[in-house]
Parts: sequence; C-alpha cells; structure tokens
Amino acid sequence: MLRFELQLFAHKKGVSSTRNGRDSHAQRLGVKRSDGQVVTGGSILVRQRGTKIHPGFNVGRGSDDTLFAKIDGIVRFERFGHDKKRVSVYPVAVPEPVATSI
Repeated sequence: MLRFELQLFAHKKGVSSTRNGRDSHAQRLGVKRSDGQVVTGGSILVRQRGTKIHPGFNVGRGSDDTLFAKIDGIVRFERFGHDKKRVSVYPVAVPEPVATSI
C-alpha cells in the first residue's frame, strides 16, 4: 500500500503588501492650447521637458522649457527645418469701426 507523507507549513502573509503604496505624482506635461485657439498673453501653451516644441513668434520659453504666449492672439503650430516643430501666437486682426456722420 502507498503511503504519502505530507508536511504542512505555517502560512505567512507576503511581506510586500506593506512595502507598496508609494508613487510619484504625474507631472501634467503636454500641449495645453491647441491650434487655432484664442489665448491671452501669459497663457501656458505647452508644458514639456526639453525643447520638443520650440518657441516661435510671440512665444516665450520658461526656465523649465514651458512655452507661453507673450501677446493676445491665435495659436499656430508650425513645422520648421527638417524635423522640428514650433508654436507661434499671431495677433487677431480687429476690424476698425467705420465712422458714420449723422
């Protein structure tokens, strides 16, 4: 007759469950204003690390490579050079009122 010897060990919960639970907050990078949108001066256009998108006309670059509008206007994303991108802000042309004599 076959006889099996079975040894049961004590159960212990995995220790790793208490060592988990830490994570860093997202940096919330990316394009904040899209092509054709009207923006005011000082508006953040792109949050980025490095110059993936370069500043164009009327756009400034912050110390952390954030691109922001210098004037009120319309956002335009453009290609320049062989493989580069830039964002520019062009002023909105406001029609001047026509003077009427009464």
